[in-house]
Amino acid sequence: MNLFRRKSVTDLQAEALTDNSLRRALGAMNLTALGIGAIIGTGIFVLTGTVAAQNSGPAVVLSFVLAGVASIFAALCYSEFASVVPMSGSAYTYGYATLGELIAWIIGWDLILEYAVGAITVAIGWSGYVVSFLHDFGIDIPVTLSAARGTELIQISPLLAESLKAKAGWIASSPSLLEQIKTLGTDPMTLAQVTAIFNLPAVFIIFVVTTLLVVGIKESANFNNLIVIVKVAVVLLFIVGAAHAISTANWHPFIPPNTGVSGHFGWSGIMTGAGIVFFAYIGFDAVSTAAQEAKNPQRDMPIAIIGSLLICTVLYILVSAIATGVVPYGLLDVPDPIAVVADHAGLGWMGRLIKLGAIAGLSSVILVLLLGQSRVFYSMARDGLLPPFVSRVHPRFRTPWITSIVTGIGVAIFSALFNVREAGSLCSIGTLLAFVIVSIGILVLRVREPNLPRKFKTPWVWFVAPAGALSALALMAALPWPTWRRLLVWFAIGIVIYFCYGVRRSNLAQLPRTTGTTPPASA
Repeated sequence: MNLFRRKSVTDLQAEALTDNSLRRALGAMNLTALGIGAIIGTGIFVLTGTVAAQNSGPAVVLSFVLAGVASIFAALCYSEFASVVPMSGSAYTYGYATLGELIAWIIGWDLILEYAVGAITVAIGWSGYVVSFLHDFGIDIPVTLSAARGTELIQISPLLAESLKAKAGWIASSPSLLEQIKTLGTDPMTLAQVTAIFNLPAVFIIFVVTTLLVVGIKESANFNNLIVIVKVAVVLLFIVGAAHAISTANWHPFIPPNTGVSGHFGWSGIMTGAGIVFFAYIGFDAVSTAAQEAKNPQRDMPIAIIGSLLICTVLYILVSAIATGVVPYGLLDVPDPIAVVADHAGLGWMGRLIKLGAIAGLSSVILVLLLGQSRVFYSMARDGLLPPFVSRVHPRFRTPWITSIVTGIGVAIFSALFNVREAGSLCSIGTLLAFVIVSIGILVLRVREPNLPRKFKTPWVWFVAPAGALSALALMAALPWPTWRRLLVWFAIGIVIYFCYGVRRSNLAQLPRTTGTTPPASA
């Protein structure tokens, strides 16, 4: 039993060459726009608030900077892999070609978790913005069905809301909010409070997207470009519209003192926050996988990757700085922080536009994440690591309908029960692990295949790749133990499935031992 048997990189390249459908038409500007569109989404609309409230305070801007630096290192490694092994499957395929089948299985299983939990996180954020947007028009979803199970909600009267500079109605309770209510002379115990039991809007959007994926949906380039424009416009509108409401007193102290618990403010809080907001940078691999379509990948890929990451980092810093300047950071522990800040700043119709744009942008992210997960499932089943039914295609719709439905049901259930922080942390740790493996894999590929033709080479690879692996590991180490525990349980399940099925049923296991298709693991 060879757990580290590998796919031949040259065979993968030959397979890619048989597909002549891709045209080299993308320049640096196109690729940069692609990266910005893929990156901006969940992190900025959803996680900015909870990280500021529980980990970093106003120093959430430093958390974004640290996460951005780690992303640049990993992105450069992704780019070389994408130019050498331009196949579907992303990090899973890269790992299969360099580190062997067991590691590829771990990456694939990890990506399944990443995409699923990513969709859960986005759905929870989507729910928060929809609830806020509908409330603006006098439509209120039953409060017990409007948030994650266990979320404490408190009803704010119009008079109290005016003093809090918030909207009247039901809002998520937090220690900071209760303390502020007491300061205003109102006993929070005299206000109506309920505990949510089910997040209905999150389940609804997952149902809609899953139905679209089963029936079949093609996003045109024009539609994608429109979504990108909407998302960027929403961010810029927020920056311009809310800046006037900043109170610099909310930025003091910039780095709140640690509470005595690791990860709760102080520098450990900034590191933990960076590990969580790392979720905000997921998506740059959309640039790396476009290497086959770049006019000049050697020049344009690093420009696009670094350019899109820098632009998004600047936008993230501005948004998080404005958010913590307008609203005291302790009040931002909600799934829709940008909506809360917009209301606090009194943006009126602009606030409604921002919420609507966030809803549109988050909807497209859910679609992409669930679509991406089906591709990972398909790639693993194609390689024999999962049963054939996993990649079974609907005879009419020509979509992987079984996995789409099963995934949709699972994501919907956890979307109804998880809060945005739990889901975001789990998605971040899964992505960071994939980055560690990709960063190590690029060094292995340089040693094993030094003469392999590469359209793009990671610059200063013996610094960039180790820096990418170490920075991702550092961010993983800063994440809380419950997140690690969930990751370990998921991987334990995956290892059992691999040794019970994949190790004997994979396509490479069926090849004669004398074949030259797959080089030995020690090659």
